[in-house]
Amino acid sequence: MEVSKQASWPDDFLCPISLEVMTDPVILPSGHTFDRRSIQRWLDGGHRTCPVTNLPLPPQPTLIPNHALRRLIAAVQPAAVSADKGDCQGQGLPPPSSSSVLGMLRLAKSGPAGRREVLESGAVAVLLQHAAAGDDAAARALLYLSLDGDDARVGLVADGAVDALCAAVSGGGAAAAHAATALTSLATVGVNKCTIGAHPSAVPALSRLLWRGGARERREAATTLYELCKLPENRRRTVRAGAAPALVELAANGSARAVEVLGLLAKNREGRHDLSRIPDIVAVLCTVAGSGNARAIDQALVVLNWICSESNELAMEAIKLGAFQLCEALVNDDNCKIAKNAVELARTLEKA
Repeated sequence: MEVSKQASWPDDFLCPISLEVMTDPVILPSGHTFDRRSIQRWLDGGHRTCPVTNLPLPPQPTLIPNHALRRLIAAVQPAAVSADKGDCQGQGLPPPSSSSVLGMLRLAKSGPAGRREVLESGAVAVLLQHAAAGDDAAARALLYLSLDGDDARVGLVADGAVDALCAAVSGGGAAAAHAATALTSLATVGVNKCTIGAHPSAVPALSRLLWRGGARERREAATTLYELCKLPENRRRTVRAGAAPALVELAANGSARAVEVLGLLAKNREGRHDLSRIPDIVAVLCTVAGSGNARAIDQALVVLNWICSESNELAMEAIKLGAFQLCEALVNDDNCKIAKNAVELARTLEKA
């Protein structure tokens, strides 16, 4: 039973020598962590090499306490012990590995200090493995970790977070929504926009979520695409993934964020061509421009202007739907951007 318990813990929590959960983790000069009792016994036996790397150690190696890992193990251990007892009683509670994810989630939610403990413990790989399998708690923990600043965001991407989060998005459900939100947070860093957008699964998975997800999942997917599409290369990827019709449908249901993504796609010629072919897009945009919030109105006017400037047929359709009268009502709007875009759209329609 004891062997089974230890095997179910994350590897980073186990001493490489004893293979037991560490109670007093310390770091060797080689950079590897061991339980103090085990490594001291190794050194007292006359060994002067690292048990993991076999590289030589200083004559009297300093053992540095790994406080971050110690606190993380302490935070996770009560939940894991409880789960073990539940299994013994046949109650079907989650194994310690699942409980360790919940422990890391609690730490990540607790604030900057807790997030740093998780990030510095080397246990992020456990979260990535669980998130990829559709574990909502792991996806939420990664989201909280991504809030620890740009260095943390870049580090998480380097550790393979994009692979795990894309798998969670593809899996659907609650984990998909949190995974999409985590991708949004990671994408606020410029270099990550490029890395995430270029990932073969990222934009296609978000596009599928727009089509198949529930209201929350669709909303989060649109927000992630908005952040990614601030990079021009990702606009082409989004169009080619077939996201535009789903965004128009979402805009028709009142999503200002979806309209903002359409505004970014319209800046790309391929995007404008794709938007122009979507049935009822002019009607949807006219409705949004007439009744949406300020952000949605602004971007609806922008997209209408783009597609009507390249298609007399769409311009005539907009005129029939009252776009001229709409522009006349908006040219004196208190929002300067809305007023400016209304004027520009009216001029485009005059040429039709």
